Amino acid sequence: MSYGETYVTVLGRLGSDVQFKEINGRDGRASFRLASTPRRYTQGTYSDLPTTWYQVECWRSLAQNAFDSLQIGQPIVVHGRLRTHEWTDEAGEQHSRVILEAFSIGHDLNRGTTSFTKNPPRRDSTSVDGSTNAAPAEATASPYPADEYAATPIPLTPTTREAEAA
Repeated sequence: MSYGETYVTVLGRLGSDVQFKEINGRDGRASFRLASTPRRYTQGTYSDLPTTWYQVECWRSLAQNAFDSLQIGQPIVVHGRLRTHEWTDEAGEQHSRVILEAFSIGHDLNRGTTSFTKNPPRRDSTSVDGSTNAAPAEATASPYPADEYAATPIPLTPTTREAEAA
């Protein structure tokens, strides 16, 4: 976290299709609109307050996963930082827009259920000097060296004995 940056978590609904673009043939960038409408309970009834619209951007695997997972109208939670994008148009006028740069996106589980599929491990890694080295899949699948910690797989499906009892 840097001094002077603003981090926010916004609950809302996806207000546009997720636009996905590949940059430099490698990194993905996704952008979409997020609508957040607070509700207030007064005098026995709920009323909607004005909707705040956010332009959301995300990069790399988060961008690809957002593109593959999100649909218009779905309730989502976005966590990230606010940044200002400034530019000058052809007429020489200055413009600016606040963008929510997402670090994490998920479905709002207060409003429904979802299904999760883990990303496959990355095949390549970039070293500090910028060179790319191909690493075997098993080297990137675990954050710990193989000889330091024994990894016992946890079954994600019922064992045969449990399945027979059911």
